Amino acid sequence: MILVTGAAGGQQGATGRRVAELLLERGEQVRAFVRADDDRAAELRKLGAEVVFGDLREITDVRPAMRGVTRAFFTYPVTAGLMDATSAFAAAARQEGVTRVVEVSQLDAQPEAGTPRMRRHWLSEQVFDWAGVGAVHLRAAVFFENLAVVVAAAGRLALPLGPPTTRIPLIAAADVAAVGAGLLLDPEPVEPVCLLTGQMSTAGEAARALGVEYVDVPPDEWEAGAMDVYGDPYAVEHLTHLWALFHAIGTGDHPLYRVTETIERHGGRPPMTLREFAADRIDPLP
Repeated sequence: MILVTGAAGGQQGATGRRVAELLLERGEQVRAFVRADDDRAAELRKLGAEVVFGDLREITDVRPAMRGVTRAFFTYPVTAGLMDATSAFAAAARQEGVTRVVEVSQLDAQPEAGTPRMRRHWLSEQVFDWAGVGAVHLRAAVFFENLAVVVAAAGRLALPLGPPTTRIPLIAAADVAAVGAGLLLDPEPVEPVCLLTGQMSTAGEAARALGVEYVDVPPDEWEAGAMDVYGDPYAVEHLTHLWALFHAIGTGDHPLYRVTETIERHGGRPPMTLREFAADRIDPLP
C-alpha cells in the first residue's frame, strides 16, 4: 500500500493527484489522502484508490492513514503549516515502519536559502531524515504552472524579473510526479536528494513559449497585486523573494541552473518543454 498526499489535486501543480493516477495505472494499491469527500475524491475511488480524509497537520488524522503503508508520497501546498504537516507525517511513518517517503521540496532548500519557504523546506527535509523513513527529497525548480497562473491573471508574463534575459530554472509538475512515482516503485537504493530542473529559460523565451509577451513589473507593484491572484500571504511571500533572487542572478550562471538527468532516469521520459506544456493544456492560455 502506498499513501499519497495531495491526491485530490490543486492549483500548484497537482503532483499528488498525478502520482496517484500514475501508480493506479501501474496496478499499485493506493491510499489517497484528501481534505474533503468531494467530486475529486469520488473520481479517485472510480480509479481504484482507497480514499481517506483528514488534515495533514493533525496527527490523529495521519496515523490511521499510515497504517499498513510501506511507502508514501508527501507534498504540501505553499501555505501555512508545512512544518506541522511534516512532523505529523514523519512521526506516523516512523511508527509504522515505512521504508521510503518521497517528498516534494524546492531546488535551493538550504539554511541560507533566499526565501523563507526554501528554508522551511530544508527544515522539513531534516525532520524526514531524522525520522529514518528512507526519505527522498525532490528539489524541484519553478513549476511551469506558476508561470501559467501569472499569464492567466494578466494575459502576459508580468513578473518583476528585470530584463527579458533573466534566466529561470523550470520544470513541469507532470515530470516531478513521474519521478516521484518512479522512485516510489524502485526496489533499489536511491540517492536521498534529487535535483529536478527540466528546462532553463530566459523570461523572454518563457513568454514566447507561452504565446504571450513578457513585461517587467516593479516588485512593489507585483507584490501589491499578487494577493488577488494567489489569495495566500505565504505564497506571495515566497514568490516575491523568489523573483527577486532570479532578478539578482540575471544572466549569470548558478550551480543549480542545470537540466538534470534525474527526470529521464526515474520518470522514464525526457523532460517536457514549456512549449509542449502550453500546447497540451486543456484550458489554453490567453
